[in-house]
Amino acid sequence: MTTQQAKLEQYKLKLAHINDTHSHFDASRIQFTIDALQKELTLYSHSGGYARIAYQLKQARAAAKDNQQSFLFLHGGDSFQGTLYFNEFKGKANSDLLNMLEPDAMVLGNHEIDAGSEPVVDFLNDIRFPLMAGNMDLSQECQKKKVRLSGHPNLLDFDPNSQTAKVLLKPLQDKQVAIIGITLDQMKEIASPDEDTHFVSAIETTRRTVAQLKTQGIDHIIVLSHLGLDQDKVLAAKVDGISLIVGGHSHTLQGDFSELGLSNMPYGERVNDTAIVHAGKYAETLGIADIIFDGKGKILELTGGNYFMLDQQFILQASDDVSPQDYQDVRLTLESHPLILWDGEDSRVMNQILQKYRPSLDELKNKILGFVPRSLVHTRLPSKALPHGSEIAPWVSRSMYQETLELGIEVDFALHNAGGVRQSLDKGELSLAEVIGRILPFDIPLVSYEIQGQYLFQILESAINAATNNSVIGTGAGSFPYTYGLKYFYDGRQAVGQRIIKLEVLREVAGKQLWQSVDAAAYYTGVSSSYTASGKEGYFPILQANWQRDVKGLTLPGAFTRFISKAQTLDEVLEPQVHYTSHNQL
Repeated sequence: MTTQQAKLEQYKLKLAHINDTHSHFDASRIQFTIDALQKELTLYSHSGGYARIAYQLKQARAAAKDNQQSFLFLHGGDSFQGTLYFNEFKGKANSDLLNMLEPDAMVLGNHEIDAGSEPVVDFLNDIRFPLMAGNMDLSQECQKKKVRLSGHPNLLDFDPNSQTAKVLLKPLQDKQVAIIGITLDQMKEIASPDEDTHFVSAIETTRRTVAQLKTQGIDHIIVLSHLGLDQDKVLAAKVDGISLIVGGHSHTLQGDFSELGLSNMPYGERVNDTAIVHAGKYAETLGIADIIFDGKGKILELTGGNYFMLDQQFILQASDDVSPQDYQDVRLTLESHPLILWDGEDSRVMNQILQKYRPSLDELKNKILGFVPRSLVHTRLPSKALPHGSEIAPWVSRSMYQETLELGIEVDFALHNAGGVRQSLDKGELSLAEVIGRILPFDIPLVSYEIQGQYLFQILESAINAATNNSVIGTGAGSFPYTYGLKYFYDGRQAVGQRIIKLEVLREVAGKQLWQSVDAAAYYTGVSSSYTASGKEGYFPILQANWQRDVKGLTLPGAFTRFISKAQTLDEVLEPQVHYTSHNQL
């Protein structure tokens, strides 16, 4: 083949992608750590949001046209939940503002189906782009349901006849690129789909669909995935012929951000000749990739990355004084960083947010509940920096425990999953909007239950195993358990069934609060969210409870709101109740 022929066999695509945006329409507050002349500087700014993303998409589309590239903009799922916008408007603001961004497709995320089919149908009725769920099998959906997913013209689901995913085809010069939407096949474990809504194997559905496309002469194949990075790698390894996976679910920020004190992960990591791209979370960043394929769908070149879209002005803090030179040095660092863009905004999108949606939120933002004396970091899993894990989840558990007792319901402990808490808490005044919009956006009822001690050992071990993929196919780090009144010690190096090496419950003895060993044969009363109490994400031993009862009038954010309103501050030092040793530790 001559050089000229080789060039003709090159197919150029500019791809823009986002995922796990969770109703973050405004720019998000972000924090970088920058080392300058042996001084550690903390930078605070804002990044992303829909108006800035819309502006950058306009630039990307224009650049693609100028460079004779095809253009795609894809959403990796989980548009729902996450902020006060969703609490107030449910999916209506999401569909409206996404329509303004004009994605080519979005894959169904687990949070889209947190409340079953009805909100998904409402969303489908409003959007002007396809929602993809190629392994969602609706063949058993009840024909008498008032609100049905099956047959919706905006939904590309599973085809039970061919056992393949319904595919979206887009032009790629003189060829076509096929997009397959694949979501979590363990959806019933982590979300709340209707009973007649089923999810079949992500890997087998993809394999059959890719094979069918190949027989049709379509070799340029993109999987739009909501599986998480680890499962995307498994999918790429097990299914040959995928050109590219555009992913979501794991909130993975790919790219080298080590200069900013963040992650350093390859963007467009290759597994089995398949490139994988993810774009972080909360609309903080926009992924933009320039891709060159050969005629058979193989990626010859992939450049680009995830771009922060920052304020022109920023705040710097350090342990000692911050000098004008520090500001200059940091600005130079930002301006020279290849993955930093600035705060250009699309006025049409910004005006829609400000005029149609923001006014309803202002009153909630002005209602102050209390004061946070120091920033509390939320992380789903313990780490070297935070050996006991999240600093805010224990307070949430404490509030569940305390407010349930205040209602006259005796409980011994509270148990909550890490994924129910969504953000860290910044130092300063805490508003109602912050709690129900960012920290605890899921308005989930609380449930009390009586359970035998042996099952507490099982619940904790199973949930941690699921969170850490320790000898199980995990459901994600969101299942990691946080407690109040129940202190556990987990050693992941031990055999399955023996990893909770010590478990204690807080009991009042002679007027004093004392820790006592949990008796496997005794019974204890706990309080959890109804989500956790339903046994999802590795919590299935909780279904062995003797009984479960709704805590009338108390929800997860409601308990925390009541607690902080009474306490006015979170200045107490909570004793660590999570003691975790990783299975990877030598």
